[in-house]
This record gives sequence, structure tokens and C-alpha cells, in this order.
Amino acid sequence: MQKQILHPVPKYPQGSHYNKYLPVLESWEDPHFVTLTIKAIPAIKLPRYCKGLLKVFSQIIEKRRKRSKRGKGPALEGIRSLECNFNPATRTYNPHFHILVRNRAMAETLISEWLARFPKKNANRLAQHCRKVEDKERDLIELVKYGSKIFTGRDLIKKVTKKASPFVYVSALDNILTAMAGRRIFDRFGFNIPHESSHKTQSKIFTEYELWTFLPGCSDWTNSETGETLTGFQVSQELRSILESNLDLTLQ
Repeated sequence: MQKQILHPVPKYPQGSHYNKYLPVLESWEDPHFVTLTIKAIPAIKLPRYCKGLLKVFSQIIEKRRKRSKRGKGPALEGIRSLECNFNPATRTYNPHFHILVRNRAMAETLISEWLARFPKKNANRLAQHCRKVEDKERDLIELVKYGSKIFTGRDLIKKVTKKASPFVYVSALDNILTAMAGRRIFDRFGFNIPHESSHKTQSKIFTEYELWTFLPGCSDWTNSETGETLTGFQVSQELRSILESNLDLTLQ
């Protein structure tokens, strides 16, 4: 497989979610980080629940938008992502939302609206979380970086295997990715991003370029002519050990 590299890839590429939303988040005076969740479910229910939770969230945003138009309080403003974890001890899944909102009042409104739509056995107040954002960059990265953790936490692993090393549950991860396929797992609500229309995009044709080939053996892109590696990434012994010994293909 070959890839044309024209310039080094920046830490946060232009147009990334991080670059788009950090200026908005920095303009909020009292942002809060909210987690909305439900009781863990078995794999067979995961696709239906992922679809249903997104629908419930949209209903909440739309309800508050309409109330705002009637002069009954502000519309909700924020950024949300849908995530799902796997618990190997109980073989259950926990789909949930991570959300950044403009202020605490909006955070409390979200939690109240969420709980009003589920029986207590499915969603209770203690399982929902809200905290003030102390580090805006860190929390934005937390929000946009993944839809599911690849490695299962050590605390859960110990309950099942008595080992401290994290595991990758491949079948469970496939269930999560399949349930989320085609769904908007990351989105904004209540505000628009300023358009970058003032910056005209110009296309260029490059006639001089280098060809790089990804070699799994060295975990890096390699220049096919010089043998130079692109990133210099070195797989740690811990990660290599996990990939060689801690992949579970059956548990789900």
C-alpha cells in the first residue's frame, strides 16, 4: 500500500473537530462537562439502544429549542459525543454521552430531561455526572478522541482474569463499531461555527513527491527509495506484549 506524503501531518490537522470547536469552547465563561448514561445492556440490544439514545437526545434539544422560541428559557448549546464501553466481567455494554455545555444551568437541564425519559431502573440520578470544566483543551480532547476504548481498564480485567495487563476484546469492539456505524456519534447543538468562506482554497498540482509504504513489521511509513521512516514510532514492549498475548476474539 502506498501513500503520497506532501508535508508533515500537524498534531491537530486543519478542519479537525479540535480546531473547529476550541474557539467556541474558550468563549464560554462557565462550561460544564456532562455524562448521560443508562443501565448496561447485552450485546443484542446495543444497535437498537444506540439508535434510540441518539433519538432521545435529539428530542431533548428540539424541545428546548421550541421553548426558547416561545420565550421560555434559552435553547441548549453544546457539543456531544456518543461512546460505548464493554465490561468483560458482566459481558454488558454501556452506551453513554459525553457533553460539553455552555453553563451549569444547561447541564442540569440536560440531566433532568434525560431522567424524565427513562424509568429509574434504566437511568438513575447517581449514574449521571456533571462537573465544571477546569481545562478546556483537555476536556475537548476527551470528547472527540474516540467512540470506544480499545483497551479494557485494569480494574475490570482483574475481576475476570486476575491479571493487571489490559486486554483488547475484539468481538466486543466489533459489536460496538457495528452498532455505531452510519450514526453521527459526534455533533454540536444550539450554535453554528463561523464559516471560513473568507479563506479561498487554492488547488495545486505536485509533480515532485515521495512515495511512502506502510510496513507493519516496523509500524511506520517507509520511504521506498531511501528506507527512511516517516514518524520514527517505536512499539513499546508493553504494547507489543498486549497485541501478541492479550487479544480476546471470543468474549462479547
